[in-house]
Amino acid sequence: MSNKKPETRNQKPETNNEIRVTSYIKGKWLTEGSETDLISAINEEPIAQLIDSEIDYKSALEYGRSVGGPALRKLSIHERAFKIKFLAAYLMERKEKHYKLSSHTGATRKDSWIDIEGGYGSMFVLSSKARRELSDLPFHVEGGTERLSRRGTFVGQHICVPKNGIAVHINAFNFPVWGMVEKLAPAIMAGLPCIVKPSPVGSYLAYEVFKDIIESEILPEGSVQFIAADKPGDLLDHLNSQDSVSFTGSATTGKKLKSHPNIVANSVQFNLEADSLNACILGPDVTPDMEEFGLFIKEVGMEMTVKTGQKCTAIRRTIVPRERLEDVSEELKNFLSKTTIGDPTQKETRMGPLASSLQSQRFDEQIATLEDVTDTIFSNGTHEGAFTSPRVLVCHQPMTVDKVHEVEAFGPMTTIMPYDSTEEAIQLANKSDGSLVASLFTADDDIAAKITLGCAPYHGRFMVINRHSAGESTGHGSPMPHMIHGGPGRAGGGEELGGARAVLHNMQRIALQGSPTTLMNIVQQHIKGAKTKEAPKHPFQMYFEELEVGQSLLSDVRKVKDQDVEDFANLSGDHFYAHTDPDAASRSLFGKIVAHGYFVLSAAAGQFVHPEEGPVLLNYGLENLAFLAPVAPGDTIQTKLIVKRKTVRQQREMDMFPFGVVFWEVEVKNQEDVLVAEYTILTLVKRKNKLDIDLV
Repeated sequence: MSNKKPETRNQKPETNNEIRVTSYIKGKWLTEGSETDLISAINEEPIAQLIDSEIDYKSALEYGRSVGGPALRKLSIHERAFKIKFLAAYLMERKEKHYKLSSHTGATRKDSWIDIEGGYGSMFVLSSKARRELSDLPFHVEGGTERLSRRGTFVGQHICVPKNGIAVHINAFNFPVWGMVEKLAPAIMAGLPCIVKPSPVGSYLAYEVFKDIIESEILPEGSVQFIAADKPGDLLDHLNSQDSVSFTGSATTGKKLKSHPNIVANSVQFNLEADSLNACILGPDVTPDMEEFGLFIKEVGMEMTVKTGQKCTAIRRTIVPRERLEDVSEELKNFLSKTTIGDPTQKETRMGPLASSLQSQRFDEQIATLEDVTDTIFSNGTHEGAFTSPRVLVCHQPMTVDKVHEVEAFGPMTTIMPYDSTEEAIQLANKSDGSLVASLFTADDDIAAKITLGCAPYHGRFMVINRHSAGESTGHGSPMPHMIHGGPGRAGGGEELGGARAVLHNMQRIALQGSPTTLMNIVQQHIKGAKTKEAPKHPFQMYFEELEVGQSLLSDVRKVKDQDVEDFANLSGDHFYAHTDPDAASRSLFGKIVAHGYFVLSAAAGQFVHPEEGPVLLNYGLENLAFLAPVAPGDTIQTKLIVKRKTVRQQREMDMFPFGVVFWEVEVKNQEDVLVAEYTILTLVKRKNKLDIDLV
């Protein structure tokens, strides 16, 4: 196939041009304002109109804070996460209409899959991670308790609480859907209402998705608002210390917004994800006959052409051993020559146009700047409307040419840069002064370790690929919702995604200090040293709703016998000398025979487990086990079981019973009241009532 562009100028868009992209402020769509045509990247014909209305931003912000904020904060983190899950499912059901509209941004079906289903998939992942890893409370209890006094009557605990503010999201044009929902999801789960402002380019797609969000009625009133405008007006003038701003776009614009007087004066949290000259390194061990070489060429070529290179994570700098310069150049040209450029709705098309003719013009200008210090080795001369050609440049002395590490041409391009040593490869990768991602293709794990650690401080993500991982790799340019997205220096220093971290990033971390009992009452989690109360009956005979944090059971006393230790050794097969050989044990750390730690664990279970059928369904986990003191034959043990915390779990259709998870703190002490073992067990416990999902 040729990379010559098919004729598209006379084709009509599949979608009508009557879409009116309007603002959604204070629960209403603003339908009056100045109109600007939004142009299809395919044929440069109007696809929608942007209605730029007069907006009282101060009032809009206050509406989000006073209406959306309280509604979100009264829900637990898990309830908010459920809402994100249900919203993702709702949007996924409507994905095909989003796909049709996405093509007018210049995106192929594959490009749109990254933006649309990648966005909704991120919502599912973030929701799941939040429900698994964060507290089932309006706030999150983070980490363990810190003992701040000698007797333990004064302790500390970190928690993350929702802010009483609003999150402002100013998004880029290249991913209208993913860029919006990957920010919305964690903010909403954090209890933070949002105002979304997409780039005018492609805003019709963001608008249609946002309209579906409102029509779903899943999120509480006031939790989301939408700005249809070229510029955000005086929005930033009215932010306070409880608010936050997330900006994705150029480093220049980002720095300008970050230095806004009101942002600085009120210390408004500002998250910046800026452009970055990401690097991909071919390891010095890789030769053209190795599988890693072909994988490298494919990765660079794909990153140049997917989304027409309009990705903040695209490979702008291709760093190769000098002796491989010619091999890489020829193979990359061969790859690109087979790329079909044209109408993104056609199956044979592998690369569509840039997002607009203006973007194409800017791309050409940036390429022209780079051509002053490089040689162009590939370009087919396609320059019509928003369509352009992939460009491959070569900089023969990249260590001394700063411009190739400073100027980003935002489109389908890369600059090949040769290196003469591993140290030089690291220096080249780091010369961009910060990027979102770098990658390395090598079959040598020692080389991988050296280059990775050398590059790590300068990049937000580092991907190492060989033949073993390539088959399941998500690729250089694919941020995953489980992992941090952001980077130091030029990349902005921001932090997005990262699973549950994304939620916590939107919350306020606070250090609580006080008595164990007082803090237990605040955080709804048992804290060592807090007062407990005897359960009215055996806790294993109580339903999830009946159990309260701090309820406890104190077992009877059991004496450990020589026969117990011998029997456990025979049953388990663990005949370690400290448990079975008196002579050897006398020379051990303990000076005598001691019971197995796991015997103590098992014996403790025997002290608190209720044998009869009851609400406890099963024990499915154990955390933070520590054996703190030896138990010898002749010693006694007594176990205390305490309700540490509770978490509701979603009812699945195949489950027989509605249930929750109860975390039990277990303390085992000897006859001298010395703690010999402690741990947490996790059990599934029946609920009396099913979880009414509709209520969350």
